[in-house]
Amino acid sequence: MFGYFVRKESMWFKPGSQQPYRLSRTRIDNYVKCKRCFWMEERFGVKKPDSFPLTLNIAVDALLKKEFDVHRAAGTPHPMMKSYHIDAIPFAHEKMDEWRHNFTGVQTIHKPTNFSVFGAVDDIWINPQHELIVVDYKATSKESTPTLDGNLGEQYRRQMEVYQWLLRQNGFPVSDTGYFVYVNGRKDVEAFDGKLEFSVHVLPCLGISEWIDPTLLEIKELLMSDTIPPTSVACEYCPYREAAGKTLQRMSARGAVVAGIVAVATPSPAPDVARAVSVKRAKRSIEKDENPTAPMF
Repeated sequence: MFGYFVRKESMWFKPGSQQPYRLSRTRIDNYVKCKRCFWMEERFGVKKPDSFPLTLNIAVDALLKKEFDVHRAAGTPHPMMKSYHIDAIPFAHEKMDEWRHNFTGVQTIHKPTNFSVFGAVDDIWINPQHELIVVDYKATSKESTPTLDGNLGEQYRRQMEVYQWLLRQNGFPVSDTGYFVYVNGRKDVEAFDGKLEFSVHVLPCLGISEWIDPTLLEIKELLMSDTIPPTSVACEYCPYREAAGKTLQRMSARGAVVAGIVAVATPSPAPDVARAVSVKRAKRSIEKDENPTAPMF
């Protein structure tokens, strides 16, 4: 189901509350991207519109997890690790499923802010020095070889660094180097033939997590304030929100009636058309039963 929903008030940040406030890795990144959008969502539930789910990426993620879980159970390195000369095996831990779950993830209470910070990892490996290695899966389709350059690469680095920080807060020794298993959909094959082919790249990422503690303190200070923060120059949402708001205010001042939300539904067909469609579908169903190879549409 798609549509815009304001977050429930019970999920808003309340300055006087003594309960730990849940703050995900994604929302920390929202703060880095635009303080105003972050403040509007956390204080008043006005979140940015959701993007459509990247279903192909989700499928790749699930298949990679299955693949690495086979080696996790066996205590053996994945061939990919050997190819990239990474001396490690998938980490086996009773909480692995919890750490991978979007609404639990790896969690910690940040005492200076009383934030319950969490983030869901894709995978964790372990090296002979018993250091945990954070691994994240990415899927794309581009002509060039995937890299960690640009704004998107910076976002991915922050993601890696928060995961490393969370594991350290839970008492684990963590390697400064994590890896992105990056699969790139190929466009240079001759035909589709009912399958996508990917090239696989393992990109090392040196994590530096010293920015996280001071950022959490900044977030707490912002959330305690009633002052609307400035927008980010790179934000795509704030200019739209401001332009739309000003336009509605002008139209209202001129006497225009601002209607509420209108539910848009597919109109029902006329009764005669509906009966004709029903008969046609029933006939197709009978033909399908009698001849399994008959097309349904």
